[in-house]
Amino acid sequence: MQNKYVVVDLETTGNIPKKGDKIIQFAAVVIENGRITDRFSSLINPQKSIPLFIEELTGLNDDMVKEAPLFAEIAEKVMSLLDGAYFVAHNVLFDLSFLQEELIKSGQEGFFGPVLDTVEMARILYPTADGYKLSDLAVRENLNHDRPHQADSDAEVTAELFIILLDRLTSLPMTTLKQLSHLSGGLKSDLQQLLDEILVRKEDEIEKLPEWIEIFNELALKKHSNHFVSTDDKEYQYPVTEAEKISLVSQAFEAFEKRTGQFVMMDTVYQAFQSERHAVIEAGTGVGKSLGYLLPIAYYSRQNRLPVVVSTHTIHLQEQILRKEIPLLTKLLPFILHSVLLKGRSHYISLEKFHQTLSDDNDNYDTGLTKMQILVWLIETETGDRDELNLSSGGQIFWNKIKNEPAFFSQNPAWQERDFYIKAKRNAQAADIIITNHSLLLSDIKGEGSILPEFSYAIIDEGHHFEKAASQFFGHTLDYLSTRLLLSQFGLYDQKQLFYEMEKIIASVTQKHVVVPSMAKLNQLIVDLTFETDELFQLIASFARAIMSNKKGINRGKVRFAPDDEAKEKKAVVHSAERFVFLLKDLHSEIMERLEWVKKERVSLSRLHESKLEEILSFLNDVIELRNTVINSFLKITNDVKWIEIDIRSPQNVTTFIVQPTSVAGKLQEQFFQQKKAVVFTSATLTVNKSFDYFINEIGLVPDSTLQLNIPSPFEYNQQVQLLIPEDLPEINTVSLDDYVISITEHIITIAEATKGRMLLLFTAYDMLKKTYELIKESGFLHDYAMIAQGITSGSRTRLTRNFQRYDKAILLGTSSFWEGVDIPGEDLSCLVIVRLPFSPPDDPLTEAKCKLIEKRGGNPFSEYSLPEAILRFKQGFGRLIRTENDRGIIVVFDKRIVTTKYGKAFLKSIPSVPIKRGKMDELVEIINSWL
Repeated sequence: MQNKYVVVDLETTGNIPKKGDKIIQFAAVVIENGRITDRFSSLINPQKSIPLFIEELTGLNDDMVKEAPLFAEIAEKVMSLLDGAYFVAHNVLFDLSFLQEELIKSGQEGFFGPVLDTVEMARILYPTADGYKLSDLAVRENLNHDRPHQADSDAEVTAELFIILLDRLTSLPMTTLKQLSHLSGGLKSDLQQLLDEILVRKEDEIEKLPEWIEIFNELALKKHSNHFVSTDDKEYQYPVTEAEKISLVSQAFEAFEKRTGQFVMMDTVYQAFQSERHAVIEAGTGVGKSLGYLLPIAYYSRQNRLPVVVSTHTIHLQEQILRKEIPLLTKLLPFILHSVLLKGRSHYISLEKFHQTLSDDNDNYDTGLTKMQILVWLIETETGDRDELNLSSGGQIFWNKIKNEPAFFSQNPAWQERDFYIKAKRNAQAADIIITNHSLLLSDIKGEGSILPEFSYAIIDEGHHFEKAASQFFGHTLDYLSTRLLLSQFGLYDQKQLFYEMEKIIASVTQKHVVVPSMAKLNQLIVDLTFETDELFQLIASFARAIMSNKKGINRGKVRFAPDDEAKEKKAVVHSAERFVFLLKDLHSEIMERLEWVKKERVSLSRLHESKLEEILSFLNDVIELRNTVINSFLKITNDVKWIEIDIRSPQNVTTFIVQPTSVAGKLQEQFFQQKKAVVFTSATLTVNKSFDYFINEIGLVPDSTLQLNIPSPFEYNQQVQLLIPEDLPEINTVSLDDYVISITEHIITIAEATKGRMLLLFTAYDMLKKTYELIKESGFLHDYAMIAQGITSGSRTRLTRNFQRYDKAILLGTSSFWEGVDIPGEDLSCLVIVRLPFSPPDDPLTEAKCKLIEKRGGNPFSEYSLPEAILRFKQGFGRLIRTENDRGIIVVFDKRIVTTKYGKAFLKSIPSVPIKRGKMDELVEIINSWL
């Protein structure tokens, strides 16, 4: 590119130049003809002190800038650099606003040329990236970013990134570039100007597209690979002997180590399928359970020409199986294995719908940017799966317009040939192994037009989640924001949403003197429904508030909506729900009347009109679902547990109503296990005190006919782990929350100093986590440690874990989801602290209901439910520390009940045997020091 680009980065005393925040470091990197030609950087005296948090972030302090020039002294140099250039920055509006302020104060004109934002460019050109922070993108492109938050280092990395983004942009197909240019007018930057320059330059060139890209209906797409065809009729025998397995498996591993447990697992899975029996297999960390089930099912599937379904709870494990384990398996198999990852229909894009949205006008910023992301993604994706994309919340709303759904009108056959959902379904019909998730597997039970082909054999990995997934699946969830969002899709006539579009279609097909359905009546219905939505959720919040008012100091929690509750607030909720249900029925009738009317007119509709009517029908399906949810939640008498989750600080917006069955065992037994020939559950945490009884009972299996196998971890836990229990902490139930937090905070600081960070703290409640985090910060003792806390530090679990691994001295505080699925091998994690034993709160509605059920039949709720649940959770937490055979570490359990109570022994018996040391913190620190 012939242009001059100046990449700028600033460090400042704060975020708002109008409030007196100043620049403390300026850096610019000049790019001409696609390479870096000049650099300039300078510290700047802001004539005010640098706040402490900025000093911590940047490493710049008052002493370093006191001899530096004022900005006015370098202003002329800055203007000469920017002359005739594009201004480029990572989050350009931030840097430009500061610079303009200082340039104008210095007597310069300021910069009024074109600007480019590398955040915006990266979001468009890397639509599947995990994140768009400069540090994330530097890692992605292997750029050396040694001093983040120092302007010269940041500007250099941004410049290197910008050159890569420019190359990526210019290499896009002309069709995609034209579409991007058309959409880029609403961006924050002047990318449209750059795109038009690229298009002018490329106009005279003869475009040679890569062979893997095709142009269809003005869209550049990655060509679909042919679906699976198997011509191999050869018989393959499962490797029965250990020698055969070793010979086979060693082919795939350079340094193969025999894992006897893995071979036993292979044989048990194969035996379960052969004998058509269900099985439960606990495979400890390091057994290699993925290969332990994939190899036998590959053989079984090939021998019997039958598909086998592998179901997981997390997307992460699905991706790992598909991208890592299956390629490994194909290396060692003597035949070609066909595998496919399947998700629910709405996960796949409808290309036809997306193509139609490209002609829409007046997109908001998020929608326009999302369309640009998708245009680039379409030349990369083989699956059309939404989960590949990194969409904003506005992008997620746009996805609802273009997701794959059953069509009311016949689809264009040319689009169908390229339909990702149809391709996935077709591949599934011919696949040996189908990878999916628990909820999609469960949808097969209801027969809701499932994407899954017929199957009789399944592996349920992460099996400890299946019962909870089934409870959610057989239950219902209703929340305020989703309900309002659904109604706003249709909108009032004046809001120009689906209602407006529908009336436009009716007007366009109406003959003169024909009486059309009244618009005013439908408009009033939407007004009434919006009012009733607010009313219903306000009443739900009032009911919850009335009960929670007795629980002082609690801002958020769960409130049971019991069937025998006669509170006047509850009656008001039920009456409002009745009105809401009738209004939804009327809305459905009114819209259907219009659609039938359009159908009766027998006019030929344009594809655009058909597309809008498809959207309206999809909306109607959601209305039916919402109505059923409200009926099941408030108006049906069932044995299900009903509760409200609420945050009192903003009750209406953060209020969710949940309905779940107390037990799913009967439904699963009847509708799943009796219908399938063999289902194998596996996980690292299925047993309590070496017994499967609890899991088998909860899930609805028949103990006598179920194969049971417990494979211990091959790791030498007694050599790799020390379990420490401080004796100078109070018993958790004998002091207030604040006093307990003060006590544990002192211990956490002491342990952190001994372990140099590298600590994961597991809490059972967010309130305690938050108070502990604040107290550690307040103390100032760990000011040089990176403190990362779930719910406080922004980002997903994956991002928080990744940030934790980046710092030498880091402490990660987590609750709920951090008890499992977090994988931090090696020295990044040396110390795990379990703050309290993970019992569910007794007033948790589901726990309460399950316990009452056990009491009713004369059982012991604590030993039959509360204790086994807590032990399984404890085992999951324990499993975070040792991830490989070379890991070593310390586990500290603050909750003394593990040794002072009878039931505490059950926790210790359920984990691998490890040395246990008790003592005062001073004594335990010496053990930590010598051990690590």
